[in-house]
Amino acid sequence: MLQPAIEILNAHRTMAVSTLRPDGWPQTTIVGYANDGWNVYFLILRNSQKFANIRHDDRISFAVASEAVELNTHKAVYVGAHAVEMTGEEERERGWRLLVDRHPNLVGFERPDPNVTALMRARCEHVSVLDYSIALGHTEALTVQADGTVTAIKPSEGEKWRPTPA
Repeated sequence: MLQPAIEILNAHRTMAVSTLRPDGWPQTTIVGYANDGWNVYFLILRNSQKFANIRHDDRISFAVASEAVELNTHKAVYVGAHAVEMTGEEERERGWRLLVDRHPNLVGFERPDPNVTALMRARCEHVSVLDYSIALGHTEALTVQADGTVTAIKPSEGEKWRPTPA
């Protein structure tokens, strides 16, 4: 069975990614992504504020979730990571293939010019999994080591109440 955080990452294609501006204010944008386990790949323009922010401070956070039809089905993953640019030819090709596989609208496009775009990888390090199917507000915190070893931190108890069915 896959780790629930990986299941959530595998099931989606867009994330809200936050970077820190040089003045200390956070900036959040929506980007398409593809993941290979705990490694998350995304493409950004070199002339973007997001790229400048990451060059200044490579710490990012991102959130992935779908809109829940019922409150007790809501699941999400929140991640803290360091973003690094993939500069090697093989790693850029691999990242691009993952993105094309996850985003069918990219099929037929040539791999973007590395002088214009940066292919980034964020390795999940600090992970919180939100799962309202267990209890409202239930979260489980994890740390992910560079070798992929996952350490679970005691999950929150969440709320013990459930909404009354209508």
